[in-house]
Amino acid sequence: MEIKNNHIFYVLECADQSLYAGYTNDLQKRVLAHNAGKGAKYTKAHRPVKCVYFETFETKQEAMRAEYAFKQLKRSEKLKYIGRDV
Repeated sequence: MEIKNNHIFYVLECADQSLYAGYTNDLQKRVLAHNAGKGAKYTKAHRPVKCVYFETFETKQEAMRAEYAFKQLKRSEKLKYIGRDV
């Protein structure tokens, strides 16, 4: 049985209120990895992190496209995107 929509674009808020965006196919495992210092070099230095937004997609390419587009936004636009108007 194939699981659909398991490609996830996610946004983490770090301890210093900075935002980190990424891709995963297991969000819970990925957030635990970030908080254990094994997720990414950036989040290792900005722990703890919490997931503040995610979207699911049918393909990895769609999720990674969303991640890339998000990373091109200004901080104020990112906050609006995740529902945190400034």
